[in-house]
Amino acid sequence: MTESADNVPVTVDHPFVSAVKPLVDAMGAELLGPEQAQPDDVVLAWEGQDVIAVRLPQLSDSLDHILAAMERRHGMPLSDLDRKAKQSVVRTLEARGAFSVRHGVETVAGALGVSRFTVYNYLNREKDD
Repeated sequence: MTESADNVPVTVDHPFVSAVKPLVDAMGAELLGPEQAQPDDVVLAWEGQDVIAVRLPQLSDSLDHILAAMERRHGMPLSDLDRKAKQSVVRTLEARGAFSVRHGVETVAGALGVSRFTVYNYLNREKDD
């Protein structure tokens, strides 16, 4: 048993919920009981029965979640990475659509501890290669 953001218990002992929970967590989404689902939530069924609902994060929240996951993966703040590692981070973020989010470049630049101009240079360098 776990609780959603509004403190409603969500059953996580169902095998399907256990299977999808790592994906939901990686996306920064929220698990809800199917009865709590709103129109924009995704209700997941198992053998014809609604088991769980997934509330997807807002795009801007997703970017913050992705940046935090990248920091965990690197084991340090992104701003402490060397230039080559920062360029790799920008490539990964571009592939994941980070720069289609409003203020994405600014958010990434802040996380990397560089200017927006530097992020654009990293992006342009990839297009030139």
